[in-house]
Amino acid sequence: MAMTTPPTATTSASPNHHTGHDVLKVSSKSSPNSVAGAVAGVVRECGTVELQVVGAGALNQAIKALAIARGYVADSGLDLVCVPTFADIEIDGERRTAIRLGVSDRHAEQPVTGRQLRLAAEVDDDD
Repeated sequence: MAMTTPPTATTSASPNHHTGHDVLKVSSKSSPNSVAGAVAGVVRECGTVELQVVGAGALNQAIKALAIARGYVADSGLDLVCVPTFADIEIDGERRTAIRLGVSDRHAEQPVTGRQLRLAAEVDDDD
């Protein structure tokens, strides 16, 4: 069974025009500290961020990053929570299942919900 890598091996924010949220693509090689810094920065600026992972290694790095990011933003009164959902994506012409982690402040007026992410995934599938 050939292993394929996620769409990007680095953590780079790219706007998701369907949801209005930034999407950070996390791979198994992503640095949790770097991802955490990106998450903290985007949440402070935009209020929400979405992480996309494919595979157990990438999910592991993303979860470690979220734990670290919670510490980064705690002093400013933010309490990060995440809502995981599945999304069907295409990588190198192959359909894959990604996990998307919607991250927002627990006390935000409009936190990201699983339903919002599912609807966003359905819109993405139409592209």
